[in-house]
Amino acid sequence: MSNTRDILNLSAVELRNAVASGAVSAQQAVRAYLEAVSQRDGAVGAYVEVFAERSLERAASIDEARAAGRAAGPLAGVPVAVADNICTEFGRTTCGSKILAQFRSPFSATAVAKLESAGAIVLGKAAVDEFGMGASTEPGGGGGGTPTRNPWDASRVAGGNGAAAAVAGRLAAAAIGGDTGGAVRQAAAFCGVVGVKPTYGRVSRFGLAEYGSSLEQIGPMTRDVADAAVLLSVLAGQDANDATSVALPAADFLAGLDQPPTGLRVGLPKEFFHQDDQALAAGALDTEILAALQQAVEAFKAAGATLVEVSLPHSRAGKDARGNLYSHAVAAYGIIAMSEASSNLARFGGMHFDRRTDQPCNDVHELYARSRAEGFGDEVKLQVMLGTHMLTAGLYDTYYTKALQVRRLIKNDFDQAFRAQHEQRCDVLLCPTTPTPPPPFGEKIGDPLARHSADLYTCSANLAGLPAVALPAGVSKTGLPIGIQLLAPAFGEDTLLRAARMYERQVGATRWRPAGF
Repeated sequence: MSNTRDILNLSAVELRNAVASGAVSAQQAVRAYLEAVSQRDGAVGAYVEVFAERSLERAASIDEARAAGRAAGPLAGVPVAVADNICTEFGRTTCGSKILAQFRSPFSATAVAKLESAGAIVLGKAAVDEFGMGASTEPGGGGGGTPTRNPWDASRVAGGNGAAAAVAGRLAAAAIGGDTGGAVRQAAAFCGVVGVKPTYGRVSRFGLAEYGSSLEQIGPMTRDVADAAVLLSVLAGQDANDATSVALPAADFLAGLDQPPTGLRVGLPKEFFHQDDQALAAGALDTEILAALQQAVEAFKAAGATLVEVSLPHSRAGKDARGNLYSHAVAAYGIIAMSEASSNLARFGGMHFDRRTDQPCNDVHELYARSRAEGFGDEVKLQVMLGTHMLTAGLYDTYYTKALQVRRLIKNDFDQAFRAQHEQRCDVLLCPTTPTPPPPFGEKIGDPLARHSADLYTCSANLAGLPAVALPAGVSKTGLPIGIQLLAPAFGEDTLLRAARMYERQVGATRWRPAGF
């Protein structure tokens, strides 16, 4: 197989199989993707740095290993994109921020090391909102530089990272990114691909430049569920460098993936399916996304699943007193994430490996203040200042402690839905991923509350530490991708992915792709 277009349209599993059989060489695969990046990424802006020479060298070594009969790994020859807030010992890791514009990590994240050990080839670093704060990768909305445009419609945002756009636009066969409040899943939904947030502790966070330590996980973005299963199998596992990673046996999520879960029970949160007029008017859920959810219900019914109504009262969306879109989950998430950002980002101030101001300073305090003022963007400054404010002695219990209590209530809602002895017990939950299809550039600039509303249906999984997968669910009347989401109990990735595969095969989700691909 030598046709570039044919190579680009192979899934990651298909490509690794083609490389293993000799039908495609790893070098052919890398050259095909490098050509695509050269021709098309100028319009998309998925990458901030491409490692062409290194990628070809890695591909050559894989081809040599295959020719010599040596095992090359479960992802041998598969070009992948890595979000720019995940450390690599090659290239820069800027986190989309001026304060780290020239930072070169002395080590690679465990997730990157595992991908490379499996034979994957890191093609480049994908754009991110500054330190992952935002949902649009556009300047002024958390983006730190050139915006990433949606491959489906260049006038629309692609979510909080360029990795999903790279996968959708055939600029990478797969990708990984960090998910703090939904970045992996929102970007996947906006770009019409699959995005997985694993259970907290399933995948090592070592080397992720996190800002919300108790919330974040690294997860894959792929074209289908089988690809996500392979990547997650590679990424999962305990890591001595990450004390929050959990000791679990190695899992092969691809094995048995096509075997539907026996007696699958799909929970339908009434807060999402019974949208009242007020919630719909507030923009809590686009009517086309609600229709896609209803179609997913019918797809699961047709596949033999049992549908049960459940309640997640603390995740219900509506309007607050000022008319802004609101939920207890978004409020608790915002307080916790901002507070943790205040603590985590305190390390940056021009004293070590980050950007230092060129302006003369009278003392170390002025140096620190100037360096941060010049290096951080507006969204990061906003979140750090609010987080610092909420952690002050007089406000700690009013905000942070209260948010932790609400987090516990949200976790209780999920525990109740998944509890085995509960008469309405479910194995997975069916939910929206985003309130709307991808919005136009600039629509939410200058409105932080509107930007944060993108986390409405995703942040609960981060608060509860649960696994979730975003799945393509169709195309809107205006030609934009629509996504749905499944959630499962902690460490229930096997059931989650098998249920996702059941849906994907039932509806033929992989047929949806941007025009021209």
